[in-house]
Amino acid sequence: MHNNYFYHKVQLIFFTVLVALAGCNAPTTNNNNSGETSPSPTSTKSPVAAAPNTTNVNTSQLISLQGIGDVRLGMTYGELKKSLGAKATFEVKSPFMVGSDAIAVNQDGKTLYHILYPTGTSFSNSSIITNLLTENPDYRTDKGVGAGTKIADAEAAYGEATLSYNTAAESREYVKFANYKQRYIYFRPLPTTAQPFAGVYTSPPQELNKTDQFHEGAVIKSVQILCPPEVCK
Repeated sequence: MHNNYFYHKVQLIFFTVLVALAGCNAPTTNNNNSGETSPSPTSTKSPVAAAPNTTNVNTSQLISLQGIGDVRLGMTYGELKKSLGAKATFEVKSPFMVGSDAIAVNQDGKTLYHILYPTGTSFSNSSIITNLLTENPDYRTDKGVGAGTKIADAEAAYGEATLSYNTAAESREYVKFANYKQRYIYFRPLPTTAQPFAGVYTSPPQELNKTDQFHEGAVIKSVQILCPPEVCK
């Protein structure tokens, strides 16, 4: 049986790390994990692109503070399975990433999204869904931003991008946008083929590394949503 108290304690720690990562005012620095500064031709601040098309974003594929498409934060796993019925399959991914296992929710041969929960615990029908992640490009925010969106295009929708990673948090890279104020929705960029990060950072690396420069063509890899503690107690 899933231990809700333990789960929310882990969730609170995760909130704290992400808030610290996004909110610190450390100088803009960079790391390419090689000890060398990336050459300037690889970085870009592209001209402002047209905002992503939002006309095709519907409620069944919308990323919001409430959830991803038809899955809602705060509902139980059993409720989700009942609502999706036989058209969906559920596959445990263990481990999924450091500190988290996941249940992949699949339909029509595609993974729609993952339900994340702490490694070493179980997730039963009565467990509350508090952590979601999608890499499916069909799911988009209200302004058409999601997995596969170029960071330069997302800037047109939500303002200047700031990329960051923290060596104390598994060096997971995140990108936030100046005019996107949703605290519990996080965008992770896709590292380029030749570089370990989408951002162009200066060397040597610090514990917290931030930049507004990113490699040409850099895209968003995934979108993660956490249930606010005051909602999913």
